[in-house]
Amino acid sequence: MRNAGIRPSRYGLDTHGLHDWQVAYWNLGTAQLIEKALQQREGIIASGGALVVRTGRFTGRSPKDKYVVQDDLTLKNVHWGSVNQPMSEEVFDHLYSRMLNFWKGQDVYVQDCWAGADPAYRMPIRVITQRAWHNLFARQLFIRPEWTETENHNPEFTVIFAPTFFSDPERDGTNSKTCVAINFKRRVVLIAGTEYAGEVKKSIFTILNYLLPFRDVLPMHCSANVGNEGGVALFFGLSGTGKTTLSADLERHLIGDDEHGWSDHGVFNFEGGCYAKCIRLSRENEPQIWKAIRFGTMLENVVVEPELRLLNFESDEITENTRAAYPLRFIDNAKSPSYAGHPSHVVFLTADAFGVLPPISRLTTEQAMYHFLSGYTARVAGTERDLGSDPVATFSACFGEPFLPLHPQTYAKMLGERMRRHEVKCYLVNTGWVGGPYGVGKRMHLPYTRAMVNAAIGGRLDDAPATPHPVFQVMVPTSVPGVPPELLDARGLWPDGAAYDRAARDLSARFRENFTKFGAVGEEILEAAPTGR
Repeated sequence: MRNAGIRPSRYGLDTHGLHDWQVAYWNLGTAQLIEKALQQREGIIASGGALVVRTGRFTGRSPKDKYVVQDDLTLKNVHWGSVNQPMSEEVFDHLYSRMLNFWKGQDVYVQDCWAGADPAYRMPIRVITQRAWHNLFARQLFIRPEWTETENHNPEFTVIFAPTFFSDPERDGTNSKTCVAINFKRRVVLIAGTEYAGEVKKSIFTILNYLLPFRDVLPMHCSANVGNEGGVALFFGLSGTGKTTLSADLERHLIGDDEHGWSDHGVFNFEGGCYAKCIRLSRENEPQIWKAIRFGTMLENVVVEPELRLLNFESDEITENTRAAYPLRFIDNAKSPSYAGHPSHVVFLTADAFGVLPPISRLTTEQAMYHFLSGYTARVAGTERDLGSDPVATFSACFGEPFLPLHPQTYAKMLGERMRRHEVKCYLVNTGWVGGPYGVGKRMHLPYTRAMVNAAIGGRLDDAPATPHPVFQVMVPTSVPGVPPELLDARGLWPDGAAYDRAARDLSARFRENFTKFGAVGEEILEAAPTGR
């Protein structure tokens, strides 16, 4: 056994039970990891310098294969169910023991990082991987310590990622040979049987979603940016609704594109990089992300033309869920360090597959809590395993239910309290379909969505004239600078108004039916629900 790389931590692999490995590569830099990935034929270099990799069978997360170890720490706190599936300590220990044996005689890649940009709340983490490119993913997505700091890095949580190690459904009680198991007592995550790097990112997010509320910090699945003179804006939404695209704005500073905390000090990024969807990426519509595709960026499942190594962002031959992972500093005007003050505006992004919701509407705090708990959107094909080719209308609590170990009401109450305390304005923006449902209507033109969002977070719509929507009760602005007024009228965009009314009532019923799962909530929140008329 030997160590190589940059200042290995004195808290070595033996602290995790790893023994008899061949070479441990500690904290290799971007260029070194790319060299290793190329030597091992894990990927290729495309024109422009990005490393392109394939994730094999799984091009998205495997939510049915994710488990939380049930012990005396988690038994009473975790919201158990289909999202948080329990695994016994005995099963985990057996799985862990077999995985430790798996590493014998193998090379190991180790990356010591931070999760959380605010020094008051950041958590030291370690990512141990079998693949060089998975280690590069961790280096680009999390916050990187200075190389002089790694020697004393003592991780509070460790992710062990072995894609060619498989769980045994008969022995381990797992749903398949793929497994993501989080143990809060032993502070370790095991990832087996999948090459999809996003499991690393979302495992750490799940951990922070469990730990931080106990420190009075609201963890959020959102992007965030800030204006030159202040004015922090949060963008909530699931994959494909526009969090990354709309928060990357040349006129504002990007705090982060996906995961943040809201403490008494303000908002801070959990990560040090971005994980942007890049299907149909264009220089015109997403110039900042386009410029970030260069050496040091890692592309997942993007089609490459073989002769000239040209990237084909239009192709979904492999998956719709093509991704680009790159450091936050690759974005022009990124905020460094990536934290700021309290938000002035919150934006909920939803891709409404039914074409019913207004393109933009203003919400009260109670309506914000209702829609936050509802988390309505359309899952985009490819972001999860076994999802078909068509978008699927869904409700995902807090716009991130798969990553919430605690009851969703915990997070909603924290959001409402903070919105009231800091007088935050909230808007619901439909980045999905207008003029009819998916397959009939059209998706809202991105430049118009940008104009609506910019007007909202700039405060220009806070007191603007608006009319109440007859079903959803939200206030719909009658005009937005740079947007044709007729585009603001969701019903008027349908050729058949009666058909729109039926679709609106149907979606309203879906909201109310979904909300019954939350049990008792405040009367003011229930009154914010869509009507049945």
